[in-house]
Amino acid sequence: MQQKLNIICNFSQARSYFHSKMKRKIRFSFAFCSLIRNFAPYFYKDIMTQTFEMIAKTFMGLEPVLANELTQLGAENVTIGRRMVSFTGDKEMMYRANFQLHTAIRILKPIKHFKALSADDVYEGVKDVDWTQYLALDKTFAVDSVVFSEEFRHSKFVAYKVKDAIVDQFREKTGNRPNISVSNPDMRLHIHIADVAPGQSECTLCLDSSGESLHRRGYRQESVEAPLNEVLAAGMILMTGWTGETDFIDPMCGSGTLLIEAALIARNMAPGLFRKEFAFEKWPDFDADLFDEIYNDDSKEREFKHHIYGYDVDIKAVNTARLNVKAAGLTNDITVSEQDFKVFTQPKEKSILVTNPPYGERISTPDLLGTYKMIGERLKHEFTGNDAWILSYREECFDQIGLKPSIKIPLFNGSLECEFRKYQMFDGKMRDYRADGGVVKTDDEKRQMAEKHRFKKEREFKKRLTEQEENEGADIRSFKFHSLERKEPRKPREPREDRESRDFRNTRNTRDSRDTRNTRDTRDFRKNRPQKDFRNSKDFKKSFKKNNDRRFDDDED
Repeated sequence: MQQKLNIICNFSQARSYFHSKMKRKIRFSFAFCSLIRNFAPYFYKDIMTQTFEMIAKTFMGLEPVLANELTQLGAENVTIGRRMVSFTGDKEMMYRANFQLHTAIRILKPIKHFKALSADDVYEGVKDVDWTQYLALDKTFAVDSVVFSEEFRHSKFVAYKVKDAIVDQFREKTGNRPNISVSNPDMRLHIHIADVAPGQSECTLCLDSSGESLHRRGYRQESVEAPLNEVLAAGMILMTGWTGETDFIDPMCGSGTLLIEAALIARNMAPGLFRKEFAFEKWPDFDADLFDEIYNDDSKEREFKHHIYGYDVDIKAVNTARLNVKAAGLTNDITVSEQDFKVFTQPKEKSILVTNPPYGERISTPDLLGTYKMIGERLKHEFTGNDAWILSYREECFDQIGLKPSIKIPLFNGSLECEFRKYQMFDGKMRDYRADGGVVKTDDEKRQMAEKHRFKKEREFKKRLTEQEENEGADIRSFKFHSLERKEPRKPREPREDRESRDFRNTRNTRDSRDTRNTRDTRDFRKNRPQKDFRNSKDFKKSFKKNNDRRFDDDED
């Protein structure tokens, strides 16, 4: 009997001990879960605010403008390079850079820097990356490449080596491989190779967060001959310092690019509002809630109290501009009319004039020099008290304007090395204007004009034409400035065998990039997001809710 009682007591003690242990474990589990729940937002926030290097590409001459935009956006470690600006930021900064920058062509996210002596080094360097972090088997990818190297002379060959490295890694790990899509890939990669020492190249492997070039805003429904790139147009306007303080005039507006970009700047509207998608939206770590918050944030938009006027002598261009303005929802701010610059009259309100006349390169213009002479005459007599900015290519054309510019800014329009000149219009002589306290050049403009090597020693401007009548009858599509008499005799030609034995350097391949074309198909605005009627809206706030030698320029820009 006593033995049975002892057994029962021992069992009861064991059960009590077990229950006490379980209670302690349960209490610990609840405490641990509570701890995780309380601190999870901080862990998440820390992940979201991790900073990384990024590269914003742009046109030659717009680097300082882009750097200023990035600084105002809150980017850190902003460094100007050749056709690019490097900076650091978090995921939100990457989204905002794509969505809000006016002068960026694309935003790249470097994922690896490495040295390479040969094609095999490039292959191994790319293959060393764990591509399962960025790419899945059911996704497609494409590779863009830019090379400035004696060892790597063909950009397509480099792109093939990158593709092979990625595909081989997937085959070794899974037995399968992701596919290539040149036109619409889920992931676009970019590799840049440049020589840093004889026989040694530095490679930068990047993810392209933009996808389609950022100059393709999404508002262009139709185009005209030789349209102005949207990024270049925005950069020109930002260079003038105008942000909507006066009326804006483009007397040769073409398809209306300068007009629309001016309205976006005046309203401080994000140029990405009209785009259908960005490449980062297909990335595995895409934060839809964060991007929706950025997309619908209109707190920085402002009211525009002035007006924008566009004119063109070609009724087809006028209709095209009107269509594009309507597609952008900016008809309340922009008026486009058919009018020849010859009948331009003094505006009633304080204004700034920014225009891109024909250069005689892609647009047929009879009496090209006469056109520029007319521009100068109209500005002198019908634009006093205002500033005019003109982008052009030929020195002969600028000479015909007959006005002294206060500043000349080198700027590339495609492959053409142009000048963006400012003309300050005033009554009377410059001596009298200065005596009355007028300022022709600001201190900043004097500093810029005094910079060494501001212009190339050998300008690409054509020599002045001495025979005016030859100008007037020529078709500009086949027109060339030339002298009727040669000052020096032509050098004798080299023997054929000497020419054939000369060692010509292989030039790098160029691709017919879609990013140089400004025409595009009509596209719907962003899908799967609430749309609002912006065309009849009076208030745009309701419309849409380390080194200077580093080169990231390629043929697409």
